[in-house]
Amino acid sequence: MEVTPETIVANLTSVRERLAAAHAALAPDARLPAPTLIAVSKTKPTPLLQAAYDAGQRDFGENYVQEVVEKAPALPPDVRWHFIGHLQTNKVKDLVAVPNLFCVHTVDSLKLANELQKRTAALRPDRPLEVMVQVNTSAEESKSGCAPTECLALCSELVASCPLLSLRGLMCIGKYSSAEGVADEDFACLVACRQQVAAMLKLDPSTLALSMGMSHDFEVATRAGSTHVRVGSTIFGARQPKLPTA
Repeated sequence: MEVTPETIVANLTSVRERLAAAHAALAPDARLPAPTLIAVSKTKPTPLLQAAYDAGQRDFGENYVQEVVEKAPALPPDVRWHFIGHLQTNKVKDLVAVPNLFCVHTVDSLKLANELQKRTAALRPDRPLEVMVQVNTSAEESKSGCAPTECLALCSELVASCPLLSLRGLMCIGKYSSAEGVADEDFACLVACRQQVAAMLKLDPSTLALSMGMSHDFEVATRAGSTHVRVGSTIFGARQPKLPTA
């Protein structure tokens, strides 16, 4: 079925309503601000993103550096771009050069953090870059991210050696069979990692973000305490074939 701007607006409205309902179901004493909805627009043409923007959407997520670089100039400058894909160090310079890059959710090594620090110092020294540490909570070889046991050390090293990176929080990708409940384990693992990182940094855990939840499980993630959900196909329709470059 063809996806039109009108479809995008209807889908976006539906996702917002579902997100609000999941958030409202939380116990009052556990209810933090509603999660930020990141519209994941990978492989989608700019007019469809513009339709979402015109409907009030400002946070967009991309998996490929090439797409952020191409789309950012074509959309209004107040869009907040979130990079949510695996990031190669040789692509960091191009990504950080995007003026309204808001957050990189997928820092999984000190090597990558150091490269982001280097390029941020060169390209935007007066604007620290928000980052999240990606944790492979499900231990799946197909997924990027540090092991939960390595999360604390990576966060500590990042904070100590990368002054232009602002540690916003942690990110994970839950197992895709969340309908059976197994994603709950991934989300609980990320919550536990946040507790450890917050204790190390002497912060209230609620000040650290949890980027978890996608089209198939964003309601489960919201009930688990997510602060950022990354929803793509439920808004924009099925993806196009993967691009050849990252």
